[in-house]
Amino acid sequence: MPTEIELKLLQEIAELKKKFDLLEGKTTDQIPTYQYSKIRDIELKKLFNIEKNLDESIFDEWLNNQISIDDTIERFFQELIADNRSLIPSYSEEDLKINFIAPILSKVKFTSYAKKIRPFYELPLSYQTAHFKLSGTADFVVSEGLVESTKPYFFIQEFKRNEDYSNPRPQLLAELISAVELNNWQFIKGAYIIGSIWNFAILEKLDTNKYQYFISQNFDASKIDELTLIYKNLLFVKNEIINMVEVQKNVTS
Repeated sequence: MPTEIELKLLQEIAELKKKFDLLEGKTTDQIPTYQYSKIRDIELKKLFNIEKNLDESIFDEWLNNQISIDDTIERFFQELIADNRSLIPSYSEEDLKINFIAPILSKVKFTSYAKKIRPFYELPLSYQTAHFKLSGTADFVVSEGLVESTKPYFFIQEFKRNEDYSNPRPQLLAELISAVELNNWQFIKGAYIIGSIWNFAILEKLDTNKYQYFISQNFDASKIDELTLIYKNLLFVKNEIINMVEVQKNVTS
């Protein structure tokens, strides 16, 4: 039977092996895995020090942009609303995405072959630490990379009929945290959708494992004036992403 000193020595060896395995990217311990599509506020707060900031002035430049659009876009949106408004409450997620959300996103034309960016639907995403793993698919991501996503810039989560089907806000925040950590950024933008209602979001990393987030006012896509604003807000994001890609290209060239 091993002595107390021998047991203590064996324990120290086991601890050293565990630390070495972590440094090598190996671990025999089963860490908890959380799915983006199922994560709730309670899990999010267990994993991260995250708080909502009520100061909406951070949205001033983004949501009060002076981008102009032509009449053909407005007429397209009027027809889109007329075709879908009465059906939105009964749409499944796929119905809502294909019939109402995708046409809006298509008009923004996020794809740029010159800048090598495009939108991805159902993009696999994962972020892992020594203590947990976030995994799943993001509904919509604008990312660098044409064949494969290499750097996600903007997320939209989720195309849900209503909040009874689960709250998309913590799901979006988990994706934004993953992207901030993977990209080594301080800020990132996103949005989430419930039926016809859009909310825009900004996540800021404050310190290690510490974040704050901002949620915009509601925008109702079933109303032409507000859908026009949603479209302009998305165009602002598109232009911002293009500028970020250009800056990064100049830095690395």
